[in-house]
Amino acid sequence: MNKFDTSFRGYNKEQVKAYFDHVIKQYENLLNEKKAVDKQLEMVKERLAHYENIESTLNRAIMTAETAGDEIKRVARTEAESLINEAKRNANRIINDALLKAERAQSDTDKLRRNIILYKNRLKSIIESQLEIIEEIEKIDFKNE
Repeated sequence: MNKFDTSFRGYNKEQVKAYFDHVIKQYENLLNEKKAVDKQLEMVKERLAHYENIESTLNRAIMTAETAGDEIKRVARTEAESLINEAKRNANRIINDALLKAERAQSDTDKLRRNIILYKNRLKSIIESQLEIIEEIEKIDFKNE
């Protein structure tokens, strides 16, 4: 608190006036500082709102990316399962075809063996009959005739 000198009708007017001028300047300075702080606060609020908006956008983007990633994983799993099932079916078909071909080859081989045995027996029979004819020819006496 400031002490003023006393004069004829109260305090010294010059000192009171100087003191009020000083108080007014301090008040004006405080008011200007408050306006500057209010302006900074408003800018900070705007930035905060901007960053909150960015955060919200990023959160939505992250959620969308996670959802898309999950969907891609699901589709990839489904496609992989489908490819595996198709590969198994193809493998089974190839194995079945190979087994059928092997059975046919075995059947053809068995048939050829039977035919060879049959032809061998026929040839043997023909040769034996030819031998019999030759023996009969040998028995014929050409001298007496």
